[in-house]
Amino acid sequence: MAPGRRGVSIERSTEYEAFMSELEAYHKKRGTTLEREPKVGPRHIDLHRLYKRVVEEGGYDACSDTKLKPLMWRKFAEEIVGKNPHLPALAFAVKNAYYKNLAAYEITTHWKREPPPKEILEDVTAKGGGLLGRTLENFARPISRETESIVNGHDTASPEPAKTPKEERIDVDDPGSANGRATRGLRHAPPQRVLFQPDSLPARQPRQVSNQGKSPTPASTTMNGTYPNPSVAPNATSLTLATYEPKPQLPLSLKAVSTPANNPEHYKRLRQTQKEAQAGNPTKKHKGMMLPGTGFVGPNIYIRTLLAIQSGLPEEEEYALHHLVKISHERGDKYRFDQFPGLAEALIKKVLQISSFFYDVKWNMKYCADTHACDSSTLSGLTSTDTVVRKMKTHTRIDPRDDIQTLESSHELGRIIEAGLIIRNMVMLEENAQCISHQPLLRDFLSIVLNLPPHPILVELQHYALEIAEQLTRLLQLEPRDPLYLSLLARLDSADRGMLVTSLRALARIGMSFPTNYRLENVPSKTLRNVCDWMLVEDEELRSACLDFLHQFSTVVDNVEALVRDMNMEALVKQLSTLLLYNAKLEERRTKSKSPAENDDGGSADVARLSKDVVEGLLRYEERERSSQWLRMCFRPDDHGEMTQISLWQAYQAAFLPYQATHPLLIAGDFIKNVSQTFTGASAQVAGQNKYVIRGIQPRAVPIDHRQRELVKCLWHTERTINGHSSIDGNDGIAGDQECGEWFRDSSRMLEHILTAHLRVPKKNIQASSTDGTPAIKPTMTPNPLMELDFAAAHPERIARCRWGPCTHRPALTMTNQLAQKALPTMLLARHIQTHLPDTSLTSASKSRSSRPASKETTVTPGVKQTYLNTLVDDKNEAAGLPRSAALVLRNIARALPKISVEEKGNWKRGKGSAGEVKEEESLTKRMFGGVVMERIWFALAHNFVLREELRSIVAAVTAGGG
Repeated sequence: MAPGRRGVSIERSTEYEAFMSELEAYHKKRGTTLEREPKVGPRHIDLHRLYKRVVEEGGYDACSDTKLKPLMWRKFAEEIVGKNPHLPALAFAVKNAYYKNLAAYEITTHWKREPPPKEILEDVTAKGGGLLGRTLENFARPISRETESIVNGHDTASPEPAKTPKEERIDVDDPGSANGRATRGLRHAPPQRVLFQPDSLPARQPRQVSNQGKSPTPASTTMNGTYPNPSVAPNATSLTLATYEPKPQLPLSLKAVSTPANNPEHYKRLRQTQKEAQAGNPTKKHKGMMLPGTGFVGPNIYIRTLLAIQSGLPEEEEYALHHLVKISHERGDKYRFDQFPGLAEALIKKVLQISSFFYDVKWNMKYCADTHACDSSTLSGLTSTDTVVRKMKTHTRIDPRDDIQTLESSHELGRIIEAGLIIRNMVMLEENAQCISHQPLLRDFLSIVLNLPPHPILVELQHYALEIAEQLTRLLQLEPRDPLYLSLLARLDSADRGMLVTSLRALARIGMSFPTNYRLENVPSKTLRNVCDWMLVEDEELRSACLDFLHQFSTVVDNVEALVRDMNMEALVKQLSTLLLYNAKLEERRTKSKSPAENDDGGSADVARLSKDVVEGLLRYEERERSSQWLRMCFRPDDHGEMTQISLWQAYQAAFLPYQATHPLLIAGDFIKNVSQTFTGASAQVAGQNKYVIRGIQPRAVPIDHRQRELVKCLWHTERTINGHSSIDGNDGIAGDQECGEWFRDSSRMLEHILTAHLRVPKKNIQASSTDGTPAIKPTMTPNPLMELDFAAAHPERIARCRWGPCTHRPALTMTNQLAQKALPTMLLARHIQTHLPDTSLTSASKSRSSRPASKETTVTPGVKQTYLNTLVDDKNEAAGLPRSAALVLRNIARALPKISVEEKGNWKRGKGSAGEVKEEESLTKRMFGGVVMERIWFALAHNFVLREELRSIVAAVTAGGG
C-alpha cells in the first residue's frame, strides 16, 4: 500500500471493482452502511488493498493484539499516508474504517464463521479486538455517565460540577479502595491541612460583612488571621496599594517588510497573478478540462505503457518496455493481451524493426485482404503474407557491425530485444497464446526473424522467436509452403543445440490442438538422417525432442515409407528398443486382490455365491445370527481389507431375498452394525465423497461352513444364449463363456446340481414342500442322487460332451437297444463327472490338515509384492519421458509397416491389402521387429509396469503385421 499522489491512493482495477461490488452486496444484506472510500488524512483508503494486508497479517484480532503484533495499525496508516506527526490518530482512523466496513466481511469470508450482530460490532467503538469470540452474552456495552450515576445512586437532577480534563487526569484513586487503579504517573502530594480558627470578631457584625452566622472557613482566612481579599478586609485601600505590582513590560514584536531585495519570490508570484488576472479567469477559460494539479490522476501503469509504445517516441518506448518486461515476468499469470487491445500488435510492430538492421526496409502495415497488391515494403494486417521472406530479400542488404555501433542503434536494438522478450513471457499464459495466435502479423514476425542473416546480435532474439513458436504452433495449422513452416525446417540445419531442440519441439507440436492429425510434409532426407543420428547422442533433452518429432512424423504411412526408403530403418528400430528401459529403477509394487468394492460395476462378483441347499440350511437361524453365520462363511477378518457397504448389502440381499416372504431380512443400517459385531476389527467408514466402506474384512477365496470345512465349487461352464435360446456347439471346445461358480457342502449335492440344473435331467419323484409353504430343507447328504433321476428322459444335445473346466470328454454310444442308447450316455457322463468332483466323504474330512494340500485361503494374501523395472512417470502416475516416446514411435512404425511391401529389387512400395499383390516373402514387420528387437519388447513388457499399455499396443501391431 505505497502512497500515491496526494489525495488519491486507490487503484481502480477490475479486481477492485469486483471486490467493492461484492462488499456492497454484503453490507446491503447485513443491513449496514458501506463507506466506499473512507478518508484518512489527505488520502482515501483502498478497502480492497487494506483487506488483503490485514488478512496477510492474520486478521483484525491479530493486528489489534498489541502483544502479538504491536503498532500494526500504525504501520498500515504509515503505508497509506506516509510519515505524519499525527500517526497515532490516523492509525485509529484506519482501524475504525476497517472495523466499520470490513470486520464482519472478514469473519464471514475468510474465517467462514458467523459474525457478531451489528449491535455489538458496527454500532460500537473499534477500541480493542476479540471479534471472533464476541457474542451478545460476553460483550459488555460501555455505559454513559448518566447511567453510571443512576446505578451508583446519585441524583441526576443535581449533578456534581463537571471537572476539567486536567483535574480528571490528576485525580488519584484511593489505594485502599476496591475500585482503585494503579497509575503510571508520579505520586501527588496530599493537600495541606488548615487548622480551625475561632471567630474573633465582635458579636454584632456590620451589614457589609458577608457570610453571617457562618463560622470562618479555610478558604476565607489564613493561618495568621489575615484576609487574602483586600476588598473585604479592614483598611482595604491601604492593603491594595501595598500589594500593587506593575505589569511586566512585553517585548516589541517586529515584522519584516517584504522588499524585492529580501523576498523576490513574493514579487514574482505577484507579477504572475497580475498577468493571469489581465488574461482572464483561468477557471472560466478552461472550464471542463482536467488540468494538472486539479485532481486528475491520469492513466494507470498498464495504459501508460500501452500509450507509450504506440507513441513511437524513444524515451516513452524505453519507459514502457522497461516496465512491461518486469510486469510480464512477475505478473504474467494475470497480464493478458485481450484486456489491452492493441498491445500485442504494437509489440510485434516494434520487433519487426529489426529488419532495418540488415535490409534497407521499413515495414508499413496495410489492412487489406489482397497481399499481392501490397508493395515490397508493406505487410497485410488482415492475413499473413506468404511472400514475406521474398519481399524482405528484394531490398538492399546491409551488413551491420557488432563491434562499432552508435548509441542510438544500440538503444534501438535493446528495445527491440525487450519487445521480443515481453511477447515470449506473455505467451506462456494460455489465454495470451490463444489471443496472439490470431494475429496475422505474428507469422510474419517469426518468419522474418528466423530468416535474417546469421549475426551475433540476432542470437538472443532468434531464441525468443523459437520459444514463441514452440508455444503457438500447436494452435496453428501450417501449410507445407507456409514461410513459418519452412523457416522452422531450415533451423534444423543450425549448429546451435538450443535452436535444434526448440525447432524440433515447435515442429512436433504443429496442429496438436486440432482434432485432425497434422502431416509433416516435405521434410528433407538429410534432416531425417540428422534426427536419427542425434538419437545416438547422450543428451536426454535432445533425444526427447527428436522422439517428439519422429512421433508426429511417423503417424502418416507415407512418412514411414520415406523413413524405410531413405535411411537404415533396422538400426533406428533397434535404437528405439534400447530406450524402452531408459533410466529404469528397481521398484517393488504390492498388488492387491480385487475386492468387491473395486469392481467396475460396483457389484459383488467376488463374494462367494452359495448354493440353494447351503442357504436353506442357514434359514433355521433367526436374524442377526443368520447374517452372522453367512458373514463368517463368506468373509474373513483382514486388517488391509476393504469393500463398499453397498456391495456387501447387495451380496446379502442376493443370498436371502428369495426367502424374504417367510424369513424377513435386516434393514441396511442394522446389517452394517451386525458386521462390526461379527468381526471385531471391522468398522464402517467414509473413504471419500459419497463412498462408504467396511474396513477390516475380505471375501474368502474358499468359503467354509459352521464346522470350518471348506465348500466345493462348481466349475461347470454355462451355455451361450442367443436371443433367449441356448447355443450348443460340440466342435469348438467349451461352449459356455462363464463357469457356474456355486459353492456346495459336498460332492453329491454338486453332482445332483449339475445333472438337474445344467444337463436338465428330470427326477423320478419330486419332493413336496412343507405344509406351511416354506421350501423343504433337504438333508445335507444324499446317499445316491443318481437313483432319483430319469436318465432316459435327458436331452441328447446337452450330453454331447463334458463342460467341466477345460474337459472335452464325449460319452460313447455302444448299446443297440434304443432305450439304452438314450440312458447310457447320460449315465456314463454322470460317472465321468464324478471323477472331477473332490472327495468330501467323512473319511477324507477326518484326515490330518498337514496331509492335505494348502487351500486357496491360506495362499491368498492382501497384497502380492512384485519387482519391476519402472521408468519415469508424470504427476498423474502415467508413463512419461524417453521410454514412452520411443514406445509410441515403435507403435506407429509397427502399424504402418504391414501397408508397405518390398519388391525383389529392393525398392519399397505400398501394399494394396490383397494377398495376390504382395509377394510371398518375409514381411517388413518381421524383418524390422524380429530377433533382438522383439526380445527387448517382451522383456520390457514383463518388467516395466508403467509402460505396459504402450508395449501391449506394440505387440498387438507387430502380431497383426505378421511379426
